[in-house]
Amino acid sequence: MSKILLINGSPHEHGCTYTALKEVADTLAAGGVDSEFVYLGTKPVAGCIACGSCAGTGRCAFGDQVNEVLEKLDEYDGIVTGSPVYYAGPSGQICAFLDRLFYASGGRMAGKLAAAVVSCRRGGASAAFDRLNKYFTISNMNVVSSQYWNQVHGKVPEDVRKDKEGLQTMRTLARNIIWNLKNMEAGRAAGVEPPEYEAKEYTNFIR
Repeated sequence: MSKILLINGSPHEHGCTYTALKEVADTLAAGGVDSEFVYLGTKPVAGCIACGSCAGTGRCAFGDQVNEVLEKLDEYDGIVTGSPVYYAGPSGQICAFLDRLFYASGGRMAGKLAAAVVSCRRGGASAAFDRLNKYFTISNMNVVSSQYWNQVHGKVPEDVRKDKEGLQTMRTLARNIIWNLKNMEAGRAAGVEPPEYEAKEYTNFIR
């Protein structure tokens, strides 16, 4: 069975961000796709210190949930990141988490499905949404879209549950994920191989 990782980057475990992600998870389940939640919690999440140790070990130097996800990364067919909007950007916790997760993954994100979900009271959603998508589009991932930018509005979960368009956007996103998973499965069955990538070229600009 296919499995999608849902990352809740809100300090509120069952708040507005969770409400949006749960709508995705429920729709995935109805379509026969399993999902798993990772809640980052309320404790500080260390940022990347550019030590480079992950290049040799495949693990982050900090022993926290980043390594727990890395250990199970091959089990996931896709990742959905969720965050509240703070000053038109994602939460500090999820940015620190994703900086280290993607850097330490060593290219293992390539070919997986990806989507971002944001929750805001009023404004800043599209800027936060764009920031989260940057992780996917530098990692050879297949970004799944919906009928609108993946956002819900509300100050508390009860507000989000009244955002009919927002919740419909979450369900449409999940259905598009399911459709893409089926396409990938059909491609593998037909012998379609993933792309072979060239060795990366790094160009540093020096005055």
